[in-house]
Amino acid sequence: MFTPAKNAAPLTPPPRLGHYVLYGWRWSYFTRKLDAALRFYGASFTFARKTPENAEELRVRGGTHQIPVLHTPENWMLADTTPILGVLDARFPGRALFPEGAHGLLVHALEEYFDEWIARTSVHWRWAYEENHAPLSLDATGGDEAAAAQLRDWGGRVCRATGVSSPAQQAAAEAEYLRLMDAAAAQLAETRYLLGDRPTALDCIVLGGLRAHFLHDPAPRRVLRPRYPRVLAWAGDEEPGHEQEGEADAWDGSGELAPLPESTPFARRVLGEMATTYAAFARANAQARAEKQKAFVIPMYGEDVSYLARGYVERSRQMVGRRLAALDPTERSRADALLSAHGLAGVFA
Repeated sequence: MFTPAKNAAPLTPPPRLGHYVLYGWRWSYFTRKLDAALRFYGASFTFARKTPENAEELRVRGGTHQIPVLHTPENWMLADTTPILGVLDARFPGRALFPEGAHGLLVHALEEYFDEWIARTSVHWRWAYEENHAPLSLDATGGDEAAAAQLRDWGGRVCRATGVSSPAQQAAAEAEYLRLMDAAAAQLAETRYLLGDRPTALDCIVLGGLRAHFLHDPAPRRVLRPRYPRVLAWAGDEEPGHEQEGEADAWDGSGELAPLPESTPFARRVLGEMATTYAAFARANAQARAEKQKAFVIPMYGEDVSYLARGYVERSRQMVGRRLAALDPTERSRADALLSAHGLAGVFA
């Protein structure tokens, strides 16, 4: 996170007292994750698009070229959604999205999977299908054809770096996401949110993906909308010309999470998927970074796949590890037992 000193010399006027400004792009995975969180907190906020005019200030003050950036009432600009949620949890304690104890560890581990593994599926489903290219790239670049072409090229490079270039990997990544949506639809028929009757950071990232990508981009929308009416009602319709809020936004601050170690069937489905995909990826990425390798190859979905070794993936894994290490002995024992039961022992150590 960034201190006020590092956010000095602002050009953009600060938000009004008690208000936040969310800078990003409506069809950005992590922008919509933070948008969902701000709604759950009941925070006063407005959305502002990142533009050529404000991009340099956002980069300097937020410390990154990526989105989203949150402009706080103190006139700070903060980046990285998971730590931002930690800051906001302290400000909205009755609506905290990372619960205490082993529940918090579970939420963080599940969120990590969607942040660092399923995000690649959203990029694939966007840039592997020609029908998505023109509307999204032109919207993102304000109609600049040259910049749109560069963005489409970037999308292809990201797909290669994250291991979703071959037809087999693309089909398997889509099938994995559909299994998650099968489980989400079944869960939402029983509870208001994915881990019980109150939202967590997990709901934020799942909603971010649905709203920014899977229920908006033409290719995945064509698959998901008719197949998952329950998920559509929960997340809201993001089809151009038919945007509407979903049931998830109507949280009144009440409700409990499902007890551990069982949690919910959705949580168990995600943990099972993590054991066969994310766990191998995260371990290999950690080893490659430690050995200063630029890339690594591991078996995935039945074939050997090359991945770019990414520093943020390792830092993010370590964030979960620090949460695990900070638990008191009783809660640490519960969390370790939960992870071990699903083949994830040691992934976040």
